[in-house]
This record gives sequence, structure tokens and C-alpha cells, in this order.
Amino acid sequence: MRLTDLIARYVRENWRPYLLSALMLAAVSALTVWIPRQVGRLVDTLANGNFDRDAWTQELFGLVLAGAAIYFLRVAWRLQLFAASYRLGAQLRTRLYARLCLQGPQFFHQRGTGDLMAMATNDIDSVEMASGEAMLAGFDGTLTLIMVVAMMTLGIDWRLAAAALLPFPLMAIAFWRISTQIHAASRDSPDCFGKLNDHVQETLSGVRTLRALGLEARNARRFAELAENAASASLRAQRWEAAFEPAVGLALVSATVLTLGLGGYLVWQDALTIGALTAFSMYLGQLIWPMFAAGWVLSLLERGRAAWGRLEPTLSAPLSTLDHGTLSKLPEGALVIQSLSFSYPGHEALALSNIDVSLMPGQTLGIVGATGAGKSSLLRLLLRQYAAHTGSITWGGHALAQYPLDALQRATSWVPQEPFLFSASIAENIALAQANASRAEIEQAARLACIHDDIVRMPQGYDTPVGEKGVSLSGGQRQRVAIARALLTNAPLLLLDDALSAVDTQTETSILQHLQTVRQSSQDRMTLIVSHRLSAVMDADHIVVLKGANVSEQGTHASLLEQAGWYAAQWRYQQLEASLDAD
Repeated sequence: MRLTDLIARYVRENWRPYLLSALMLAAVSALTVWIPRQVGRLVDTLANGNFDRDAWTQELFGLVLAGAAIYFLRVAWRLQLFAASYRLGAQLRTRLYARLCLQGPQFFHQRGTGDLMAMATNDIDSVEMASGEAMLAGFDGTLTLIMVVAMMTLGIDWRLAAAALLPFPLMAIAFWRISTQIHAASRDSPDCFGKLNDHVQETLSGVRTLRALGLEARNARRFAELAENAASASLRAQRWEAAFEPAVGLALVSATVLTLGLGGYLVWQDALTIGALTAFSMYLGQLIWPMFAAGWVLSLLERGRAAWGRLEPTLSAPLSTLDHGTLSKLPEGALVIQSLSFSYPGHEALALSNIDVSLMPGQTLGIVGATGAGKSSLLRLLLRQYAAHTGSITWGGHALAQYPLDALQRATSWVPQEPFLFSASIAENIALAQANASRAEIEQAARLACIHDDIVRMPQGYDTPVGEKGVSLSGGQRQRVAIARALLTNAPLLLLDDALSAVDTQTETSILQHLQTVRQSSQDRMTLIVSHRLSAVMDADHIVVLKGANVSEQGTHASLLEQAGWYAAQWRYQQLEASLDAD
């Protein structure tokens, strides 16, 4: 869809404020054109010596009323039109936000956060200006131009009008050339601003790492370079926009010279009155606004086109995870994975190959293996962040794709290795998915996650702000807050993706015991634990060992030790390591 199509559709859907603004603008243009005509008539009255005090008072009072009406009408149409354009901006931001919320990891791997933020701010602002400021300037300028030229041609003298309009074709050529350059500069400016946003976002997120490595100076130089590129790109657009004014000025100066030369000659020949020449000169001055409006409209439209060229592909990008599920009920029953194979988009190597695993209600499944074996990839498929190439994943006898994504998400609690906490209190973060949870329920979930004692020692307890991304908490505390959040939802399926990696073994044992107690109290709840630490899965009902994207071993903890394979060797190594740490 082109920008003009977007604006045209929006105007059709919101025609009332645009129509009202157009009527008020038409009234403003009519009054603006009427004033020079009246002034010219008064000048001719004075030149002829026909002075009448009462008539003059009435005429001047009429001019004052016309000026006041113009003022109030201009305020009114701006309120109408700008309110409509702001609503378009709000709709676009809402639409962009909703679209981004539905996209999966594959989409965000290809686009930077800063660039998306630039779209939601600067780019939508440019589209908003094109739908509001450009619309009013274009309509007002066009209507004023038509009425002024009509009065100059039909109301005063067509010869003067023809002479005055001679320079304007050259100005039109200059406008076309300038607008072409503005479009190119406007296309580069948002890209540079997006890169600057990306750099700032990454810097603020990794400020601790930068300080630890002493990279502040190098990062500052990179920021200065990106800031200079963004400023230069914006300056190029502004430089070409500034060229509109000289083009208008040259055209009007040329028109004024031609008008005064020919007009003076016609007055000398008694073919034109002084009042008519005065009115024509005022009309010529009124052409300044339509000319500037033309340049302003072209500039806003080019900026809007460049911004929409960045926005539209993002708004119309296909969802990386399709949601065509039709089942109305929440998933329940056994989770079965059969002959599952998967590779990431753009990669030929398989992340998972021919996986067969099942998890029954009330059971715990452990997934272990070396780094890169495919453990987290399996969880991403269960969360439907990606779609499997071959094989199937069924829950309660139905394929995952048959469930709507929101139903699947309500039935699943996921704790990643690096959990995300929002800039809110600890209680608000725990109750994120259960906003109506009571404080007693929040505290119970925190006790199960072994974080309650840490929280009560904090200055404000459960009301303590955690800072951006939980910066005020340690890694282990963030993981336990995320576990408490997952336990509070009481979803049928709990996924722990190495979620105990940052806690000590004693705390890990306590959390696992609490999870076992929760599982025993709810026979329908299933737990899937992915971990590098084998002690986290030793009490699982079934353990699967992944190696090279395949299942290399599986069984209970005891049976895997008897197999004397990777699991047994890793268990002995970790036990030895734990005993050395204890000493």
C-alpha cells in the first residue's frame, strides 16, 4: 500500500473532521481574497475624492471583523484536522505494537530494537504530519492559489496576471528537483537514526560489561560517529528543504518586477486604476503562502513516503508463527513428541533429529546434554516460537498448531535461563500473569521458589522496585522470582530452561523438593526441566540425553548410571566437582 492510499482510506473513514476543516479553510480563503478587493475599492474612493466618514467606518469595521473571523476559523480547523491526524498516529502505533507482539524470535533476529523504536516514533510522526499538516497546507494553498489567480485574472486585469505568472513554471521545475533530493535524504535519515537507537539501547543494556572491560571511550567514539551520521543525514534533508524559500523568493521578486513594470505602464495609459494596481499587488503578496505551501507539502509528503517505506514492510510482514488454532479448550492430557526434526531458518544443520519423547500428566521429564545438543530448541518448538519441519508434537491427542496461541500460552509456564523482569516491584513481577493474585498467594509462590526470605530482608519487602530488567537483583534472585511467577500461574505445563543455573546446590535441592510437592498435589501438572546440572533432573520420572541433535540415551537416573554412557560420566564429574567445592 502506498502512502497516498493509506491517507485516502483514512480520510474516507474519518471524513467529518476533514470536511469541516475544508469548509472552514474555504471560508478563510474567501475572506482572505475579499480583503484586497475591498482595500483596492477604498483606495480608488480616496483617489477620486469621495470620502464619507460613516461609510469608511463601516468598511474598516468590516475588515476588522473579517480579520477576526479568519483568526478564529484558523484555530478551529487546526483543532479539527490535527486531532484527526493524531488519531491516525495512535492507530499506527497501536497496529505496530500489536504486530510486534505477535512476531516470533525469527523476526526480531533480523531487526534491531532501536530501529523498531525509531519506526514507532519518528517514522509514524512523519506519516502523521503527511496526513495532517500536508493535507491542510495542500488544500489551503491550492484553494488560495485558485481564488487569488481567479481574482487577479477575472477581477482586475488578465494581462497583469499573465505577466505575474511567467516565472512560476521555472519555480515548479525547481520544486520537482528539490523534492527528489528530499526523498533521497529522508530515506537515509531514519536509517541512520535507527542505527543510533540500536547503539544506545545496546549500550544501556550492557553498561556493566562495558565498564568492566574499560570500553567507555571506544563506545563513546562509536556513538559520536553514529550521531554525526544521523545529524548529517538530517541536515541534508533540511538543506534541500531550505532551497524552497529562495526558489519562491526569486519567483515572487520576478513576478513583482513584471507586475510593477506593466502595471505602471497601464496606469500611465489610464487602462488601470491605482486602486486596482494596489489590490493586484496585495493579491501577488498572497501568492507567497500557496508557493510556500507547495514546498512544505512536497517536503512533508517525501518525508512521509520515506517513513512509510520503512513502516509498511514491518506492518505487513508475515507472522513468523502462524496462529490458525480452532480448539476452544485449554490443552490437557499427555504431551507426545514423535519423529521430530528441526533446523533453524537459514541453517542446513539439524538442531533436532528424529526425537521421540512423551510426558504424561503428573510426571517430570528431564532433558540434558552438552551445549548445542538441542535442549533449548526443543522448548522453543513446544512454545511454538518455531515450527517443526517433520514429525509432530501433540498435547492431549491434538497437534499444538490446533490450539490458539493464547490458549497454549495460558497452559504453559516458561522460565528461561535469563528471565526478564520489568521495572516494577517484586510483587508486581511475580504476579505479572496473575494480576488479581492476593499478597498471600504471591508470598506462597515466593516460598516455593525459595526467594521469600531474600525479599523480606529488602528495604521495602515485596514492594521493592527491581529496576530495569531486575538490575538490583542478583542472577539467582532473578531466576527465583521468575520461578515464583511461573508457579503462581498454576499452568498444566511448567518448562524450566536451565532456570536453576545461577543458584547454589542447596537452594536448588529445596526448589526441586517444593516442585515435587506441587506436582504431587496436582496430578495433572507436567514439568519439563532442561539443565546442565544433572542433580536438577535426578528425581525426574524420565530423563532424555541429547547429543548431536539426537537422543543418545534415555531412562531414569538409576538406569542411565547403569548404562555407563555420557550421563554416567557427567554425573561422576559433577559429583567430584561438588565435593571439591565443599572442601
